[in-house]
Amino acid sequence: MRGLLLVFVLCFNVCFAKRALIIGVSGGSGSGKTTIAQKLHKAFPDDSIIICQDSYYRDLSHLSMEERDTRNFDHPDSIEFSLMADQISSLTNLEAIEIPQYDFTTHTRKAETETLFPRKILIIEGLMLLAMPEIRELLDIKLYVDTPEDIRLIRRLERDQKERGRTVPQVLKQYLDTVRPMHIEYIEPSKRYADVIIPEGGFNQTAIDIIISKIREELANF
Repeated sequence: MRGLLLVFVLCFNVCFAKRALIIGVSGGSGSGKTTIAQKLHKAFPDDSIIICQDSYYRDLSHLSMEERDTRNFDHPDSIEFSLMADQISSLTNLEAIEIPQYDFTTHTRKAETETLFPRKILIIEGLMLLAMPEIRELLDIKLYVDTPEDIRLIRRLERDQKERGRTVPQVLKQYLDTVRPMHIEYIEPSKRYADVIIPEGGFNQTAIDIIISKIREELANF
């Protein structure tokens, strides 16, 4: 039943002395994290920004293309979480940041960056946010998007072919070699740290509406 779609694991715990409300949206590849993040941003367009974990993939320009293709991009070591944590902290201190821009076709960071300015709401979206203590401890509201594996795989197939120019065999090989094992090892266990577990991803409008109401309530106390 819709009324049971939200699972409250922990109570929301927001420190009102902070200068921003930090919301983490985590979950498996293709779970609907981006859709949730975008809908939250749409509800607070002038007061929020989205920061994606994918922006912090490590630059592999020092490696050959063959070496880059063999890397496990689903392991935590592939992400520069220390930089991500530093930049989130800078935003909460009312400092602008230069967020990296990543090229998924070459596995390198682009020369240009994107300037982000502080907002009342920071929406952080990524696979491993709840699995990484240095990120998790920064989050005021921790969301986990819980979507069945078959749906996530279908979505990943469609995305990687359309946006990243990969073939079906390439996507399936990566999924079996690294995506699924890393999900089992790191992402699925991190669900226990969530304040709210959201089944069905971006299609769960009931959950989204409740979260938006909670955000409004917290902002009123800033």
